[in-house]
Amino acid sequence: MNTTISIPKELCERIKEFGNKGETYSDVISRLYESAKERQLHDLLMGEKGTITVEKALAKAKKTWQK
Repeated sequence: MNTTISIPKELCERIKEFGNKGETYSDVISRLYESAKERQLHDLLMGEKGTITVEKALAKAKKTWQK
């Protein structure tokens, strides 16, 4: 099922900049959406919030698992 959305002409032109020859707006928007999802996942996994360095993790492991 298709739907129509109304966007400003300026945004339409900006979307065209991401398109390749023969792509529809739907193709471009779909590709941009997938790219945005991947970026969000990357940012979540690679973010520094709530993380520690490898060195600190190793030191903690050695302390926890001392013989």
